Amino acid sequence: MTSDQLAGFAKRYAKAWCSQDPEKVAAFFAERGSISINNGPPAVGRAAIAKEARAFMTTFPDMIVTMDKLVRDEEGTKFHWTLTGTNTGPGGTGKRVRISGYELWKIDNDGLIGESKGNFDSAEYERQLNAS
Repeated sequence: MTSDQLAGFAKRYAKAWCSQDPEKVAAFFAERGSISINNGPPAVGRAAIAKEARAFMTTFPDMIVTMDKLVRDEEGTKFHWTLTGTNTGPGGTGKRVRISGYELWKIDNDGLIGESKGNFDSAEYERQLNAS
């Protein structure tokens, strides 16, 4: 994938996260692709990835994910993002959250995400969710 193609892919991926349609996120992954968040157990396969996306979309019905930058280096492709949203899903705190992080992608031969390792500051996330 060229840099321009990868940038377009990443922008469409961010838009999919904003769609409130978890299957749109899962479609960016290989059939047996995976995503793990903060070194947690990987969600493997599109159905499991959609379930992870649905959890965020339910927690933040107004969620917006923006692409901050895309970096290719020896580790792979890093998709840097910022998520903003209000925790108004079931049992929500009603608090507005703004967190940034990145996903380290391994892109497969079909141009889909074979593996994604997501990282964000979970302590800051919890602080914002529960702020007085």
